[in-house]
Amino acid sequence: MRPLIEIPAADGTAEAVVARPDDAPHPGVLLCMDAIGLRPRIEEMADRIASWGYVVLAPNTFYRSGSAEQTRPSPDADLSDPDQRASYGKVTRPLLAELTGERMEADAPHYVQALRGLEGVADGPIGVTGYCMGAKLATRVAGLEPGVAACGGFHGAQIATDQPDSPHLRLAGSTAAFVYGHADHDTTNPPEDVARLDAALDEYGLSARTAVYPDAPHGYTMSDTSSYQEAGAERHFRELRELFDAQLGS
Repeated sequence: MRPLIEIPAADGTAEAVVARPDDAPHPGVLLCMDAIGLRPRIEEMADRIASWGYVVLAPNTFYRSGSAEQTRPSPDADLSDPDQRASYGKVTRPLLAELTGERMEADAPHYVQALRGLEGVADGPIGVTGYCMGAKLATRVAGLEPGVAACGGFHGAQIATDQPDSPHLRLAGSTAAFVYGHADHDTTNPPEDVARLDAALDEYGLSARTAVYPDAPHGYTMSDTSSYQEAGAERHFRELRELFDAQLGS
């Protein structure tokens, strides 16, 4: 990976990937990583989004638990092996436990401020996209930050639960447009949660494109794991680009 920058966060300093298409001004996009951490795959995804004409910031949202290097798989790990991928879930549990909804919401304005402060980020609306646990953060950011005009969430976990602090409840304060690509047969985002999210988007009068991607496992965008599904990953990139281009005007 190329050198990371450091940005202020609610409880310390977070490392982050920055991706730019060139030196000209472009709209900003916040990329909220999955539970496997800030690693080359996240950098690749940031670079691809940047190539559409955006400046992208991807923070290490696990910063409270350690550096990016400490909170991602070791170089000798092979998460394309299903057994290693399954066992790595045990590693991420304590990291996820530390990243509560309250802490996500405390970090959100810091991440947005850091994005807007990057060289080359144009004034105006911004976008956010999130993966796995990052879809929860992206949803919260879209509900809390009035400058967010576009929000994507893919193979999200626990976006719309029956708990009083569920991320989807923040959407009442949003004016963004949304795209959600849910994973088929995803135990972290069961059909009742998908239906609850759709109902909230409709209740709040929000523009949204949602779908359950067929035969797509949880984590389908992550090409460095056994969960990768090319069809779902490429569909997600198409739908996310259409959303950003329509709402951010790159």
